[in-house]
Amino acid sequence: MIRIALVGVGKIALDQHVPALRNNIDFELVAGVSPHHQLADTVNFTSLAELLDTGLKLDAVSICTPPQARFEIARDALQAGLHTMLEKPPAATLNEVGILQTIASESGLALFASWHSREAAGVAPALKWLADRRVTAARITWKEDVRVWHPGQAWIWEAGGFGVFDPGINALSIMTRLMPKQLRLTGAELSFPSNCQAPIAADLNFECDGGARVAMELDFLHGGPPVWDIEIETDAGVLKLEKGGAVLTIDGGEPQVSPDREYPRLYEHFKKIVAERRVCVDVEPLRLVADAFLRGRRKVVEPFVE
Repeated sequence: MIRIALVGVGKIALDQHVPALRNNIDFELVAGVSPHHQLADTVNFTSLAELLDTGLKLDAVSICTPPQARFEIARDALQAGLHTMLEKPPAATLNEVGILQTIASESGLALFASWHSREAAGVAPALKWLADRRVTAARITWKEDVRVWHPGQAWIWEAGGFGVFDPGINALSIMTRLMPKQLRLTGAELSFPSNCQAPIAADLNFECDGGARVAMELDFLHGGPPVWDIEIETDAGVLKLEKGGAVLTIDGGEPQVSPDREYPRLYEHFKKIVAERRVCVDVEPLRLVADAFLRGRRKVVEPFVE
């Protein structure tokens, strides 16, 4: 039994992490940590430092805070001897992730940078189908209404909050799992509201080492149902992932739909990583986002008002 505390009690923690933990017999959710919210049926603390000062028996933490605060919490947890799981993105910068990897490796502790969209039902069968096919082109369309999916979350518009890349990095986590060779950003245009430090929309272009081109469209002001689609053309047919990877369609055939087990699978992986005291960190999706901020052309658009 892994005694774990959930640090950051917001929408994603309540919707996904809490049910996944409470339905997994290998974990005991012993505490919640948040200055603003509390978990039911467990003890709660306003900070990790407050929790550590109590001497409560604890093996691990799962950190679900906004990315700007994630590094300090993860560093303190590792230095306290706790195995650590990170929500996506693992930190606000690549350098922060590297420091955490070093601390975990030197301490013999587990560090897991999770990418929940890679656990979507259609991703594994898509990877298998693509294994012996050559990708010729791909298109990513990731659109949602920020007012619906991130209501009142001012941090997302601040520096380090990622803006539209907060959901967009989910698509990149899937693509970096599926594409046979590394993606390279060739161009980008990022639209920043005049009152925000993070983009509200983006158009990006990538190229794979094999020559395939990938176009990506992100939009945080999309009305109606969200569109989370990836279409991949190959030399032997077209594969499409919809609803964030939950629905797989190959060459216009019958859609393959399976139950959502993204977060239960993440904690199954974390259990193994803890048992092996292993560092499991893939920063490629974060690297592509960093490249977009470095190379992308900036366009100022009208201010965002929630």
